[in-house]
Order: sequence, then structure tokens, then C-alpha cells
Amino acid sequence: MLAPNPDESLLLHLNEAIATIRDKETLFRVITNKLRLIFPFDLIGINVFDKELVNKRLFLRSYVGGPAESLPVDASSTVFSPIAGSPVEQLVADPHLRHITLQEYAAEYPDFEPFNKLRREGINYMTTVPLRLGGRLTGFLILAAARRPALSAADEHLLLSIGSLVAVAVGNTLAFEDIARREGERTMQLAITNALLSIKQREPLFRAVAESLGQVVPFDYFGIRVLRTGPAKDFEAFAEFSRVGTGDFVALALDRPPVEGDAGIYLQLSSLLQAPGVYAGAEFHALAVRYPRLRYVYDHYGTRALLVAPIWQRPDSQAVLTLAATNPEAFTADNQSVIQSLVPQIALVLENLFAFEQIEELKAQVEQERTYLIDEINTDRPADGLIGTSPALQQVRQRIAQVAGTDATVLITGETGTGKEVVARALHQASPRLGRALVKINCAALPAQLIESELFGHEKGAYTGAVERRIGKFELANGGTIFLDEVGELPLDLQAKLLRVLQEKEFERLGSNRVLQTDARVLAATNRVLEEEVRAGRFRADLYYRLNVFPIHLAPLRERPQDIAPLVQHYLATLSKRLARPPRAIRPADLAALQAYAWPGNIRQLEHVLEQAIIVSQGPWLEFGGFAAAPTLLALPPTAALLPSETAPTAATNATNAPLKTLREQERDHILLALHRTEGRVSGPSGAALLLDINPKTLEARMKKLGIRRTVVAG
Repeated sequence: MLAPNPDESLLLHLNEAIATIRDKETLFRVITNKLRLIFPFDLIGINVFDKELVNKRLFLRSYVGGPAESLPVDASSTVFSPIAGSPVEQLVADPHLRHITLQEYAAEYPDFEPFNKLRREGINYMTTVPLRLGGRLTGFLILAAARRPALSAADEHLLLSIGSLVAVAVGNTLAFEDIARREGERTMQLAITNALLSIKQREPLFRAVAESLGQVVPFDYFGIRVLRTGPAKDFEAFAEFSRVGTGDFVALALDRPPVEGDAGIYLQLSSLLQAPGVYAGAEFHALAVRYPRLRYVYDHYGTRALLVAPIWQRPDSQAVLTLAATNPEAFTADNQSVIQSLVPQIALVLENLFAFEQIEELKAQVEQERTYLIDEINTDRPADGLIGTSPALQQVRQRIAQVAGTDATVLITGETGTGKEVVARALHQASPRLGRALVKINCAALPAQLIESELFGHEKGAYTGAVERRIGKFELANGGTIFLDEVGELPLDLQAKLLRVLQEKEFERLGSNRVLQTDARVLAATNRVLEEEVRAGRFRADLYYRLNVFPIHLAPLRERPQDIAPLVQHYLATLSKRLARPPRAIRPADLAALQAYAWPGNIRQLEHVLEQAIIVSQGPWLEFGGFAAAPTLLALPPTAALLPSETAPTAATNATNAPLKTLREQERDHILLALHRTEGRVSGPSGAALLLDINPKTLEARMKKLGIRRTVVAG
């Protein structure tokens, strides 16, 4: 029996490998190992061409620097490069088996680095074998060696036979690779479609998109940014994820501090971001040199490639998806096509998310407005809120009618208890903004550190205790009216932020750098004399002038005694109903005493006196205690006395004969009377704050300012 021919045995082995192996790397390794048994070479390569013979793709295995048994170095390129301008164009022009001396062949291509590298490694000779499939040239098998090969005619014939087998093998493996790639893309698209249909929250949705896309396209960063038009034009980071090692994607904080020059990529490169593209290698390095943001990721994260996929271009906004990678060859034209095929779905999801988040914000706003409306409904007051016929009140009504139909800022001034909030409500009800909420905030009732959050809102985690995002009063009042009561109590740093809202109609929530717009009409009120506060440096002059566009001053009740009778009748009717007490008549002498009293607490004090009288009265008449004889209104308990340093005010004499006290003296007397009435208690159900209808913290601040100690001595 004849021994098997080595050449035939090699061909049989190659045929078996082609029939059983589908992975191109494994097949390439088997082919090279078999060929080295017959042909001595130091490097083997397979150049694969596209159908048009325009681009090439190289698979390479090197044995340079070690024995045949040593572990070889493999390299394969997923990127096609042009045939034109390379030595391969000569092979394509005349495709036949060649024995090439590298030095002579490379003379026409002195700058072709792959050949120069081979020569530096001692490779001087090359044999090229054309690969044909169905008569069509598909590539070349390349055997390179340090020594000139001594090949016979039979060897060359064998190489041509091997070339035919290799051509079939390469064609099969690339076909299988393309099928696997397309299957992977379909699987990825199905996973992304399922995520888009089933996940409604922003972060988990785009994390799923990034993870599915990462199975097909190699990248280290996934980001979607949206450019909104407006005064503070900037790209909002809508979703950003970074790959940890080769594993999972983690979400990046969207409100992290911006890098200096951030606008370089997101604004200065707006034209670049308007078209699909891949920027890698030297091209990406040139962009990194020019733009600080790209230079930052180039230096700190090793980014070497960028893929841009615009999602939409609209007059009011621009959205773009960007992928980044450390591998300069990470992205191909096929990757770009895959990403672009997903753009319509991502655009639809973005629109749905915007709509969903807007609905959630509107739901929260409606709920807040509902709370305010319920509060408004439950407040006992007449339809217009203004009670009386005095000339001073008629002038206020005229001023309201003049300014209500405009968006002008109104500053309402007057002593405490004169009804500044009632005027603000009347302004809102007479304005075109009546259909939206009147949002009220007392600037003196909150600690300084919480006022900013109340006015502008905060994001989750903005400070300790901020467990969820909160909409601020300016955001809530968008389209409506915001009433800033006690605006003179605002800290100076917040005065500057309020001035910005008044001038620019924009602000940011605490913990966010996103600029929000507001169309809220501003009404402000204070019992301070802001001109004096400005001179004392406690109030900004520019804010004062911005607030004092249209001033409305409320006269104290002592200057309009003719309004006391209608006020008494109104409060007797509403308070009797609220307290479930029968209506009682008021004696003429008592009414005269009420009209003669100076009322340092103004209408609020009158209401509380009437409420007390309704509660304690038993017969057919209202009982005011000793008020008719000595109109102190608040009788001192017999067992209570102030400390020696705090002498009680004397009973008020007839207001027309007594010397006129200053507002500070009136306020001090009024607070002292309330403290006597409550035996020194400030807060709680029996405290002076409830009696005076102000916040306990505000009362304590006023007492400190007026030098009042709340300690009392029981007699």
C-alpha cells in the first residue's frame, strides 16, 4: 500500500478544517499551523477585499522573534482601509502568484509603514497567492520570511490549490460572521424595543438601551443631550452612562460640576453634532487640541474615538446621541448604520419621556394649586375682600383697578394687620391671571436656609433632608401670581436671587444647574419702611426700585374709623357662623368705644377682639368686658405682672386727645398686651402668636428687636 502524499494529506486536513470550523480566528490558526509543516515562513497574512475591490481588511499572524512552537501574535482588523495608495494595488492590477523582494517592491511606497516595520523586523521576502471564489478575486494569501524561499513548480502549484481552499474558508467564515453580526443586531434591536415599550423611567430605560447596544458596538460612554433654546442656551445632559471595566454601565450624575470649557463640545461644535459621523485617531486628537471638553476626556479618560448620531434638529431644540471609546478603531461605518437605525425609536421615546415628565410636573402643580384653592375657599371673607367706605379705602380700590389688568410688579405697604394679603388677593382676582393660582409665601415665617428652597425649589439630594424633588413657589406660580409677604425680611443673598427672577424671569432649583423660566406676576408686601432699610444697608436699593413699580399704601385702621362699623358687622356674621354661636347685637356704646380705640394691631386685632367677645358672651348682647369703660381690649390677669424692667402700658385714653405714638411704640405696646393676656406664653394654642395671628418665630424675632422679655412673674 502506498504512503499518503504529504501534499494530498495537507489538502485533506484543510478541507476538513473548512468543513467543521466556523470561527475565523480558529480557522486561521489551523491553516497557518498546517502550512508551516511544509512551507517555512515567519509571518502569514490574509488580505480580504470588498466586492468592489476598493477596500481591504487584513488578518495577520507573526512568528517573528521565537521558535515555531512559541505562542504566535495574532492581529485582525475590523476596519477596511483603501486599496488605492498602498502596495496592494499592484497585486490587484495583476493578480497571480508572486515572489517579491520587499526592498525592491517597497521602493515605490517608501512611506508605507507596514512594509517598513517588516523590514525593521528582518522580513525581506514575500510570496503572494491570489484568492479566488467563483472566479472572482477576493483577496491574497501572503507568506513572508527573512530568507528567500526556495519553492519548486510543484510547491507553487500546491500553494495555488491551497489558495483556492483558503478562499472558500475565508468566504464561509466571513459569511457566518456577517450572519452572526446581523443576528446580534436583530437581538439588540428587539431588546431595545422591549425596553422602550416596557420601561418608563429615564435612568433604567437608557441603561437598558446602553447595555443592549454595548453587546454589538464597543463603547465606554453613552450620552444623550438636548439643547433647548433660551437665554441660557446649553445642552442638558438627559442620560449619561459609563462602562465599568468591561462590565456594567453606571449612571453619571447629571448635575455634576461642569468642566471648564464644557460649551466647547456642546455649543461650539453644534454644527458638528448636526450630522452623523465617526471621529477617531488623528481627527479626534485634532478636536481634542481645539476644544477643552474633548481635551479633558482625552487626557483623563483616554477617549480616542467619538460617534455622533443626531436624534432631531428642530427650531426650538436639538438632541444628539454620542458614544465614546478608548479604542481608536472602536467605531465603523456599520456601527454608525446600526445606531442610525435606532434613532427614530430613541426620538419617539425622548418625546414620550418629555411628555410623561411634564405630566408629572403638571400633576404636582395642580395638586399644589388645589391645596391653595382649598385654603382660599376655607378663608372667611367677602367676595372682593375689601370692607369699608372710607376715602382711604376708596383710593386703594382705585389703585387696584388701575394696575390689576397689567403685569406690573406691585408693592403693598402698611402696618401689620391692615389687610395687605386681602389687597393682593383682590389684585389677582381682578387680573387676567384669575384662572391660575395665587401663590403666597411669608418671607418672615421661614428660617433663612429654607426660604430659597421654598422660593425656587430643590432637587433630590440638594441638601441633608432633601429626599425628593420639590417644586418652588415661583415654578408653581408660573402663569399666575406670587405674593411675597414680609419681603423686607429677606436675607441680602436671597435679595440678589429675587432680583434676577424679577429682571430675567429665570432661576435654578437648589442642587441643579438647569435654568427654569417663570411667567409669574409678583406682588410684594411689607410693614417696614423700605427706604429706611435701604439707607441702613439691610435692603438692596436695586431690588427696592424693582419692587416699587406701582406702590399701594394701606392706611391704618385708626385713620379710617368709618370702616370699623362695616368691619364689625362682617366679622360678627362670619365668626358667629364659624364658631357655631347665635348672632348677638352690639351695644352703641361698645361700638363707639371700638371706633375710638387706636387699634395698633389694626383689622387683625379687631377680628380677634370680636372673636373673643362672641366666645364669652351669654346674653343677647356682645360682652367686651371692661372695654366700654376703659378700652384696653385685653384685661390684665390679676395674678400676672411684668418684671420691673417691663412696665405695662397705661390704659389708652381717647385717641383724639392722646399723643400719637410711633409705629415702633404701638407695636411694642400691642405685643406686651398680648403677652399679658397669655401670661407670657408665645407659642401653642394659648400663646400670644396665635392671638396676634403671626408665626411664633416671627413674634420672637420682633420681641428681640423691640427689647421685650417674655418672662412673667405670677403674683
